[in-house]
Amino acid sequence: MAHIDVSGIDYFLSDGTQLLNGVTFKVPDGTKTALIGPNGTGKTTLFRIIAGDLVPDEGVIGRSGNMGIMRQFVGQVRDGSTVRDLLVSAAPPALAAAAREVDEAETAMLEHDDESTQMRYAQAIVDWGDAGGYDVETVWDEVCMAALGLPFDRAQHRPASTLSGGEQKRLVLEALFAGPDDLLLLDEPDNYLDVPGKRWLEEKLNDSKKTVFFISHDRELLNNAAGRIVTLEPGINGAAAWIHGGGFGSYVEARADRNARFEELRKRWDEEHIKLKELVNMYKNKAAFRSDMANRYHAAQTRLAKFLEVGPPEALPIEQNVQMRLKGGRTAKRAIVAERLELTGLMKPFSTEVWFGDRVGVLGSNGSGKSHFLRLLATGGTDPEREHLPVSDVEIAEVPHEGTVKLGARIRPGFFAQTHVRPDLLGKTLLEILHRGDEHRSGLGREAAAGALDGYGLAGQSEQKYESLSGGQQARFQILLLQLSGATLLLLDEPTDNLDLHSAEALERAIDHFEGTVLAVTHDRWFARTFDRFLVFGSDGKVYESAEPVWDEQRVERIR
Repeated sequence: MAHIDVSGIDYFLSDGTQLLNGVTFKVPDGTKTALIGPNGTGKTTLFRIIAGDLVPDEGVIGRSGNMGIMRQFVGQVRDGSTVRDLLVSAAPPALAAAAREVDEAETAMLEHDDESTQMRYAQAIVDWGDAGGYDVETVWDEVCMAALGLPFDRAQHRPASTLSGGEQKRLVLEALFAGPDDLLLLDEPDNYLDVPGKRWLEEKLNDSKKTVFFISHDRELLNNAAGRIVTLEPGINGAAAWIHGGGFGSYVEARADRNARFEELRKRWDEEHIKLKELVNMYKNKAAFRSDMANRYHAAQTRLAKFLEVGPPEALPIEQNVQMRLKGGRTAKRAIVAERLELTGLMKPFSTEVWFGDRVGVLGSNGSGKSHFLRLLATGGTDPEREHLPVSDVEIAEVPHEGTVKLGARIRPGFFAQTHVRPDLLGKTLLEILHRGDEHRSGLGREAAAGALDGYGLAGQSEQKYESLSGGQQARFQILLLQLSGATLLLLDEPTDNLDLHSAEALERAIDHFEGTVLAVTHDRWFARTFDRFLVFGSDGKVYESAEPVWDEQRVERIR
């Protein structure tokens, strides 16, 4: 038996802003429930409250069952953590504590080889065994083979930073689904997964008997795997929850019907309010001249007071109005020309041409070299002219290669980084970034900057620093900077990964109206439907073109 009962949760930010307002819902035993909502409404905060990391200002969390958690940082690990550390992060608390004690005792042994240190190490090994450590290592061996193609003894000391984001996600998800916990909290489990990985996740969710509560913006995953959907809807006093008891296939229609009912109920309430006020005024005027009308006047006042005490029906949720406008500009007919281009150690030589106005989806499994290809283009290709330098100060690592890839005349590459890492923006508010400008774009006055932020649904974050934004807000702001910088070639690395449903749809509309060329690495099956052609990085190391999306390419065959 494993369930979650969220009751009346209020949460206030440090500046006094109310983020969550009376959030109430249940996750029944055995269900697969998705949490969705606009970026910044508090989804991850609510997850942290359920996990016990944060304490709500009001309300209570009830739950049963042992809980396993995959936190948002998985997929972005770039520190000194190892594969073993990642697996320990997904282990039950007692097992994780025993693992940490073994690590600390081993470190102490390297520094002091005295008797007390040896005894501490020996006790740590015994405790590890008592906690079930050796049994779980057998499970981890299967997990590593499934996620990385390596046994645990070969993979455990490998730095997690050498794994792609998708490999990190797959590793932790494999461990959680194979582990003993019967209640799983998964914060954006589909981010960084390629499509075979997402299909695997859908199958796991559908087949598992565990109770799973997960955050996702992937419309295909929601459609295929979520049995219930909880929506955090922003309001004037923080976000509240609406529960849809079906899947995503019926969600859009159900929400539209619900909002239409709210609108009708509010209209009726307003009409009744006007009638009652008119009735009170009528009897007030009559009572001034006729004493027998005084009782009716007081009765009408009482009726109006009770009506107002009950209050209006639930307010229509605040809709996000994201209007992305990507301008672009005319360039040479041939935007990109690659000849015998080989990404060293990744893909075999290939040649291709991309023409002005093309929308090209770059597909393939994780680790195949798709992001490397975009990064090479983002630096201007193999022999860039000054006009081909990127339109932002985003740090782009060098890409070893042979052969050539050249950009056409008037091509200005704008690169959207999958990880949103922008050291040049840290410590600055959004208004400050837009006001100052840089060598790639002019500064904006306060009013113009506020208008630009409003178009991207970021008006409320204008005084926030870039690093304090949610992943989706950072994504939208990066796209805004590309718009202002005059890019004519958009290079988008997983742009929809952190975007909520409204923002993803707004990006699709913006790309459709963009005067220029677009290449996007994506594992978003819904988003990919909007592209004209596809460049597929195959599992055999070859790059080929396709008129339709290809989602069945597996891990690239290479020595690991």
